[in-house]
Amino acid sequence: MTDGPCISLLIVDDHPVVRDGLRGMFASEPGFTVLGEASDGVAAVSLVESLDPDVVLMDLRMPGGGGVAAIAELSRRGARARVLVLTTYDTDSDTIPAIEAGATGYLLKDAPRDELFPAVRAAAAGRTVLSPAVASRLVSAVRSPGNEPLSAREREVLALVAKGTSNREIARELFISEATVKTHLTHLYAKLGVNDRAAAVATAYQRGILG
Repeated sequence: MTDGPCISLLIVDDHPVVRDGLRGMFASEPGFTVLGEASDGVAAVSLVESLDPDVVLMDLRMPGGGGVAAIAELSRRGARARVLVLTTYDTDSDTIPAIEAGATGYLLKDAPRDELFPAVRAAAAGRTVLSPAVASRLVSAVRSPGNEPLSAREREVLALVAKGTSNREIARELFISEATVKTHLTHLYAKLGVNDRAAAVATAYQRGILG
C-alpha cells in the first residue's frame, strides 16, 4: 500500500553493503524508486543537482566529505530534496549540527523497516522525523543552551580537528576556504578560552561539546 505518488530517493553512505541493503529494501516496497547512490557528501551534492530526488538518505561520517557539510551546501543551493539522516551516531556533536544544517529528519540505522518507510514518506511531505533517542537529546540541548556555546559550523570544524584533520582537509570537506577555517578556529579558541588545537579539543571534551 502506498500513500500518494512514487517517492524518488538518493542513498548516500560510504559502505557499499549498506547502500545495497537500502536499495533492496526500497526496491521491494511499492511507492519508492532509487535514482542513485553516492559514497560521500561531495558526490551527493552533485547527484542531487542532476537527479533531483524527493528524499536523500544521508549518512553523516564519510571519508570523502561529511553529511552535515553536504546538508548545509544543499540548503545553501536551495535544493528541493528533503534530507533524512540515517546514521549509527546519536551524539550531540552529530545530531544538532545536522538538524541546524537543514536535515528534515534523523533516524538511526537500527530503525526497523516499518519505521523507515513511513519516515521517508513523512520527510518527502516536509514533516520532521526524529528517532526517540535523538528527540530527547535535542530537547536536552535546548533546555541547557549554555552547554552549546559554539555555532554549528564551529562545532563541525572542532569535530574535524579532534580527528586530526588538517585545515586544508577541513576546507575541502566543509566546502569553505582555508582562510574561513582559520577564522572559525580563531572564534572557537576565543569562546573556549584556549590558544591551540589540542587545548580546544581537550576543553570541548571536558564541556561535553564533543561526545
